[in-house]
Amino acid sequence: MTTQAVEKYHNDFLKEVEKNVEMGHMVKMCMQCGVCSGSCPLGPAWEHPPQEIFMMIRAGKRDEVLTSDSMWMCTSCYNCIVRCPRELPITHIMHGLANYAHRLGIAPKQNPTRRFAQMFWKNITSTGRVNELKLSVGLYFMDGIASGIKKGLEMLPVGLGLMKTKRLDPMGMVSGHGCKGRADIQKMIKKATEIEDKRKGYAA
Repeated sequence: MTTQAVEKYHNDFLKEVEKNVEMGHMVKMCMQCGVCSGSCPLGPAWEHPPQEIFMMIRAGKRDEVLTSDSMWMCTSCYNCIVRCPRELPITHIMHGLANYAHRLGIAPKQNPTRRFAQMFWKNITSTGRVNELKLSVGLYFMDGIASGIKKGLEMLPVGLGLMKTKRLDPMGMVSGHGCKGRADIQKMIKKATEIEDKRKGYAA
């Protein structure tokens, strides 16, 4: 086996996943039945379905797994967990892999789900409450001004309908949308992150 091949396939990748990924120790229990991917509403869109990801982990294919879009396809419907004959926490593992890849800085940067997750997290942690207007505008203009304007015009009838039924208040979203004690919330998040990093051995 060449040096390049050794670098590409890390035999210790399963141990790495067990140490750093939520419920990662359950990966080795997968029996490759495929029920998870067959139960997933986005099954046909997966680059690698869950059971294939688990197989790749056990085969030591570190780079292929951590740079894959697959983990970011999970919508947390939990069909896979409900139907898995071995009751594996597949949803938690997939989210854990995505989070680990993000922490390592090697997750696919242009994946729309990852970009939405980052935008949502920044939105909610800044004020302690989601600002729907800012989040929507951010999503519309995520791929540039032209794309944002086009998407905004497409969604205009929906927005007007929500305003008509008093389900959308743009002015209320702009001002006074935060919650009390937002500084305390940010302190708690910071402390929780420090504890998690220390527990899993991440660099500060």
